[in-house]
Amino acid sequence: MSQLFLCISLPKLALALLASMSFSALSAEENAADKAAKELANPNTAYASLNFKFQHRTYEGDIPGADDQDGQMILFQPSLPFPRDDGTKIIWRPAVPMHISTPWQEESGLGDISMDVAYAFAPPKDNPGELMAVGIFTSLPTGDEKVGGGEATTLGPEFLWGQISKDGIIGMFPNHQWDVAGDIDISITSSQFFYVKLPGGGWNYGSSPTISYDHKAEEWTIPLNFSFGKTVMFGTRPWKLGMEINYYVEKPDAFGPEWMISFNVSPVVENVMANWFK
Repeated sequence: MSQLFLCISLPKLALALLASMSFSALSAEENAADKAAKELANPNTAYASLNFKFQHRTYEGDIPGADDQDGQMILFQPSLPFPRDDGTKIIWRPAVPMHISTPWQEESGLGDISMDVAYAFAPPKDNPGELMAVGIFTSLPTGDEKVGGGEATTLGPEFLWGQISKDGIIGMFPNHQWDVAGDIDISITSSQFFYVKLPGGGWNYGSSPTISYDHKAEEWTIPLNFSFGKTVMFGTRPWKLGMEINYYVEKPDAFGPEWMISFNVSPVVENVMANWFK
């Protein structure tokens, strides 16, 4: 009888133990994904990441044929933070656009490279969720003329404010650009307003529209924005996968974007240069 009891009980015990171990492993992976998702939603994150954005745009306007135009681009936008011993960070974010197809000419080529360098303050002790940073934004005339690049160098200030809570983040990220060299006059104010919810399981959703005003042309560009994504663990490395949709309710009358859909892939990497500003 005791042998029969063991034959029945031991397999059940083994299955229960295996299920418990699988649940523990899953919980650990979900916890790691949740932590990474919250960190990657933070503009002042200490995580270095390589962000690839596959963007498709449609256009409309008063110019004949404007409504039939579209374009595709891959935007490579790494985020490289340099943490300092006092809790502050230096953050470098270059953006390298590669046009696959452009409106009208359907040309491909490298666009103008832009970047920002920001100084992120350490969170105050009485409000550890507050985010603040100041920096400089610039774009360089590195692009091919056939895709509309290479015309001007711009430079201007930027500012970040945000607040992180247990399940989300809210904030704004304005900047202004002036032309400092080149063939065209530029004076553009842009502001990104972001609100991201983190419901758990590595998921995120929210809105982060970038609203801009061209002071020379006296024209607004205003999108309605919605984004969602999920952070997953491939081994020990977090990857953020997401999608973003923009519908432009205000744009230049002659020619401007109507829709923009972006598929985003962001693996977290090690910043081998992290000790430069210690």
